[in-house]
Amino acid sequence: MKNNQIILLTGASTGIGLEMAKQLAAQKFNLILVARSLDKLQALQQELITKEGIEVQIFAKDLSDKANAFSLYNEIKSQNIIVDMLVNNAGVGLYGEFIETTLESELDMIELNVSSLVALTKLFAQDMVARKSGKIMNVASLLAFLPFPYYSVYSATKAFVLAFSETIAAELEGTGVTITTLCPGPVDTPFNSDAMLKTNAYQSNKPMSADAVAKTGVELLLHGKGKKIVSFNNWFISNLPRFMPDSLMMKIKKGLASQIK
Repeated sequence: MKNNQIILLTGASTGIGLEMAKQLAAQKFNLILVARSLDKLQALQQELITKEGIEVQIFAKDLSDKANAFSLYNEIKSQNIIVDMLVNNAGVGLYGEFIETTLESELDMIELNVSSLVALTKLFAQDMVARKSGKIMNVASLLAFLPFPYYSVYSATKAFVLAFSETIAAELEGTGVTITTLCPGPVDTPFNSDAMLKTNAYQSNKPMSADAVAKTGVELLLHGKGKKIVSFNNWFISNLPRFMPDSLMMKIKKGLASQIK
């Protein structure tokens, strides 16, 4: 049976977002898919319409410019589309020594991982609260709990996403709107650069499949509350700072984030 609810999903063309789109489509939710690549969105749109018989709308937007978050919202509103659920999945990472990585890349990362996420959350949450119904899931990371050297800005953006999501969730209690946070560890997606894959961390904590992480994300979005760290192993790792001195923990993290020798 077709589900009349509409879910807006950013970062939908690859990785976790792509797999979530397929799984939500299989449950007959109508979708609004957002990513930079128009070609990939068009191919996915056709696949999901043909296979699942749902309605799929696409918007090719580069959310590393927050102006595109506002234009996305305004275009959706102008079409009188009601978004029942929002998944802020779009994000990018960067690995390397802070003094050597490019400032432009890091500012774009902050714009995508933080500014556009905040804008979309606020704009759609306001509409949801007015209707007394809605769900928003923001995608953070294991590194929200464990800021790693060589991922300095990325770790900080994901720590922001987690703190932001938890506090907004508390503010919106009783409104009919829920805010959840998905916190995956390493995932087997194009997100990973060759340099990342050659670190000790990736060898000791093997990436999970995007399909498995998406399954956890779909469950959290539809039925969950609060935050969800994907897999027991990642949950255990996230709690290590509770039992170790900060100085020792940072040395361990630096070793894990370093290249295999």
